[in-house]
Amino acid sequence: MKKVSAPISLAGSQLGEARHVCAFFNSDDEEYRVLLPFIKGGFECGDKAVHVVNPDQRRDHLQRLAGVGIDPAAAQQSGQLELRTNTETYLRDGRFDQDRMLEVFEQLASGNAKGRFPLSRIVCRMDWAVEGRSHVDDVVEFEARVNGVWRRHDDAVICTYDLAKFGGEAVINIMRTHPMVIIGGILHQNPFFVPPEQFLREVRERRARRTRSSSAAV
Repeated sequence: MKKVSAPISLAGSQLGEARHVCAFFNSDDEEYRVLLPFIKGGFECGDKAVHVVNPDQRRDHLQRLAGVGIDPAAAQQSGQLELRTNTETYLRDGRFDQDRMLEVFEQLASGNAKGRFPLSRIVCRMDWAVEGRSHVDDVVEFEARVNGVWRRHDDAVICTYDLAKFGGEAVINIMRTHPMVIIGGILHQNPFFVPPEQFLREVRERRARRTRSSSAAV
């Protein structure tokens, strides 16, 4: 159940009640420079850390954690750090299932962590979504739907996007599904955010138009 929690420092500002963030970066170095203080702060206050990285990023990620004084091995052994790859998390059996992922994040939420940790700080690298160029629409719809999970919990969830890999239309739609955004290394309340109910209604209407157009062309 959602409760009132203290603000969390992130990217030069504070996360208040809205804690679902899309973060756009131009390089790995920029991403870690911005996020490592947030990650380290979570370890210091006893929060759970769930990090979802690219498959080839694991070693570098652990080294960067160690570089700021975090002991990744000890944190993994204690259960405070859970390190996953984004393909095994999002593409189980080679496909992206929105409903399954909603269940996954509901289970990762602090309210279901059996009281071991105050909350979860979840950082997800989203590069996998453009690997086949077929997942972006599903991901955008999912990002809108998952707001329903985070409305009920205090966890901070950062979805990171490499600006070199996502096109302009995708970036705009991603921004429309997150109440908070990091641009230029600074956290902002997102002026482009659309309430999930409205956004999903637009998605359904676009899908219906495409279906009608396809039927008419046959």
